[in-house]
Amino acid sequence: MTTKPLLMAPNQIELAIGGMTCASCAARIEKKLNRMDGVTATVNYATEKATVRYADEVSPDDLIATVEKTGYTAALPPPPTPAGGAPVAEPVDELRVLRTRLWVSAVLTVPVIALAMVPAWQFDFWQWLSLTLAAPVVAYGGLPFHRAAWINLRHGAATMDTLISVGTLAAFGWSVWALFLGTAGTPGMTHPFSLAINRTDGTGNIYLEAAAGVTVFILAGRYFEARAKRTAGAALRALLELGAKEVAVLRGDTETRIPVDQLVVGDRFVVRPGEKIATDGVVDEGTSAVDASMLTGESVPVEVGPGDSVVGATVNAGGRLVVTATRIGGDTQLAQMARLVEQAQTGKAAVQRLADRISGVFVPIVIALAVGTLGWWLGSGSGATAAFTAAVSVLIIACPCALGLATPTALLVGTGRGAQLGVLIKGPEVLESTKQVDTVVLDKTGTVTTGRMTLVDVVPATGEDRAELLRLAGALESASEHPIARAIAAGAAEAGTLPPVAGFANAEGLGVSGTVEGRELLIGRSRLLREHGLDVPEEVERAAATAEAEGRTAVLAGWDGRARGVLAVADVVRPTSRAAIVRLRALGLTPVLLTGDNTTVARAVAAELGIDEVVAEVLPADKVDVVRRLQGEGRTVAMVGDGVNDAAALAQADLGLAMGSGTDVAIEASDLTLVRGDLMAAVDAIRLARRTLGIIKGNLFWAFAYNVGALPLAAAGLLNPMIAGAAMAFSSVFVVANSLRLRSFRTVA
Repeated sequence: MTTKPLLMAPNQIELAIGGMTCASCAARIEKKLNRMDGVTATVNYATEKATVRYADEVSPDDLIATVEKTGYTAALPPPPTPAGGAPVAEPVDELRVLRTRLWVSAVLTVPVIALAMVPAWQFDFWQWLSLTLAAPVVAYGGLPFHRAAWINLRHGAATMDTLISVGTLAAFGWSVWALFLGTAGTPGMTHPFSLAINRTDGTGNIYLEAAAGVTVFILAGRYFEARAKRTAGAALRALLELGAKEVAVLRGDTETRIPVDQLVVGDRFVVRPGEKIATDGVVDEGTSAVDASMLTGESVPVEVGPGDSVVGATVNAGGRLVVTATRIGGDTQLAQMARLVEQAQTGKAAVQRLADRISGVFVPIVIALAVGTLGWWLGSGSGATAAFTAAVSVLIIACPCALGLATPTALLVGTGRGAQLGVLIKGPEVLESTKQVDTVVLDKTGTVTTGRMTLVDVVPATGEDRAELLRLAGALESASEHPIARAIAAGAAEAGTLPPVAGFANAEGLGVSGTVEGRELLIGRSRLLREHGLDVPEEVERAAATAEAEGRTAVLAGWDGRARGVLAVADVVRPTSRAAIVRLRALGLTPVLLTGDNTTVARAVAAELGIDEVVAEVLPADKVDVVRRLQGEGRTVAMVGDGVNDAAALAQADLGLAMGSGTDVAIEASDLTLVRGDLMAAVDAIRLARRTLGIIKGNLFWAFAYNVGALPLAAAGLLNPMIAGAAMAFSSVFVVANSLRLRSFRTVA
C-alpha cells in the first residue's frame, strides 16, 4: 500500500531521511537524487529532510528507492498538525539510544585506559580483562561509525567515520592477534612506562585503550551535536501550538465551546477581550483593537470593526467580537507561516563539517601510506610480522582522538561562556556563517525598539499646564485597556497619583470619554473632539501632525469646549541599539532595517539609529523574499528578530539571531539566541561565534598535526604503545586547553 505523499506544490514532495551521520551524507543523497532525470533535490542534514521537485514520469516511490540504494532510509512524513490539533511527537528515540551507547561505552572504557596507562595496576591477565571490556565498546559503541564507513566504502567515499572505523578496528584487530597468536597474552605481560623509540615485532603490543578511548571521545562529540540538532523541527511545533485550543461558537443565540479543529468555514464564533482569535475570519459584530504584531510587525494594535478581516492566533486587546470563520486548518495564515519556516529551513544550504572535509583528503592518504608501508617492509625482506606491525601502526596513530574533541569541546566552552553573556549557540553548523556574514537585517519592533508603547512627549496648548494635562489625561486613560491608553496612564502615574474616573465610555475606534475632578474629558482623534463640539486650535493640529511625521502616535485631550494639548506615544528605540549598530558596522556588517510597520515610523527609527537602508510595510512572506533578494545579490545575510513574523526569515537567513525576549517560534527557527533581549548581545554573539570557529579550526589543525607527526614513526616501525597513548592523550589535552581559552571572552565595552 503506497502512502499518499505530502505535496507542498505540484510535483514537489518532502522526504524524511534517516541514517545520515554527517553533512557529506546529505551531499551524497542530494547528488544521487539530482542524477535522476527530471529531479531537483535539496537535502538538509540539520533537519534530516529532502525537498524534491520531480517530473511527471518520476514517482515518490522511485525517489525513495534511489535514497535506499544509496544506503539511507526515506519516508513520506505525515501532514503537519493544524493549530489546536494533537501535538506532534518529539523525536527523542535517536538521542536516547545515542546517550545509552555513550554511557555504556564510557563506563567500560575508563578501566581499560587506566590499566594501559598505569603499569603499577597491570596485574596478571590484566590484558584479558581489557579485551573483555573493550570488545563491546568497539562493537556496540562504534557501530554507527562502522555502519557509516561501510556505506561510504560502497560508494567510494571517505569521511571521518571511515577514519574512525578503520583506526579502531585496526587497533582492536591487532590487539586480538597479539593476544591470541603473539606474546601479549602471556601472564604477567606489562606495558612499561617508556616513551623510548624502539623497533619491535609488535607481537607483544596491544592497543585496546586507543580503540576504546577513541570510540568514546567521538561518541561524546556526536552526542552533543545530536542534542543541539534535536530542536531543528521544534520551530514548527511551537508555531502550530500558538493557536487557540478552544473556541466559543454561536449556535443560534447560544455559545458552545468546541475544540478549534472542529470549526468549519462559515461558523460564527465569539472572541472576548484578552482571548486569541481562533482562526482567520471577518468581524460581524463589535469593535476592538487587535494585537497583530506577531504577523505584521505593526507596533500599534489594529482597530477592527464589522467587515474587517482578522487573523487566527492574534490577540483581541479590546472589546467583544463576533467573527465568521473564512479559513481553517492548513489554509490559515498561521499554517502558511509554518510552511514558510519549514521551506526556509529545508532550503538552507547544509554547511559541510570541517572534519569531514579534511578527512575526505586525509583518509585516502593514510590508507595509501599504510599500503605503501606494508609493501616497503615486505619488499625489504623484513618479514610479514614486522611489515604488518608497521602498516597497522600507521592506521592506529592516524585515528584522531582529538579530532572528535575539536568541535564539541570548543562548542561546550563557547556555549557555556555565551550563556553567561546571554548568547546561546545552537551547533557547529552556524559558526562558519558568522565568518562570511556581511549584511545584518534587523527587525524593528522588539529588536531595535522595546516592542511596547511608551509615552514620549506631552505638548500642551498655549496657556495650558503640562503637568495638569498629563495628570487628567492619564487618569482617564487608566480606565482603558488599550495599549496606547496604558502607555499614557503609565507615564502619568510616574509623575504622581492619579484621580478617580467616573462615567467612562469608549467611542468605537476614536477614543474615550469620562469625568475627572468634575471635568468632562475627551481623549482620542481630533474627529472625536470635533464631533463633541470642542474647538481644536491650529497649534494643536500642528503638534499632532509633527508627532505623526516623527513616527509617533498622537492623541488629543480636551475639556471645557477646547482641545488642551497632544500626547505622543511610540515604540521607543532601546538605549543600546545605536551603539550596537556602530559595533556591527565595525565587524564589517551593513545594517538593513526590515519591518511590517509603516514607512514613516520605520524611517524615523532608522534615522535615529544611523541606518541608511530601510524596507518597510512587509508581511512575513515578504520578509523571506527580502532576505532571498539580498542573498541573490551575493550577500551573506544575518537576520535579527523576535516575533513569529520573523521566524521564516530567520530560518532563511544564512545566520538567524533571535531575541530571547521574543517568541519560542523565533528562537527555535534561529541559529543563535540572544537571551539578554538587547541588540548589543547580537554584537557579542557574532564575535563569540567567530572566536569559537577560530578555536575549532585551531583544534582541527593540531589534532591532525600530532597524528601526522607520528605517522613517520609508525611507518618506520618505531611506534610503541606508550607513544601511541601519549600522542592520543597529549593531542586531546591540547585541544581541551585551547578550547578553554574561550572562557576569557569578554563583552564589548
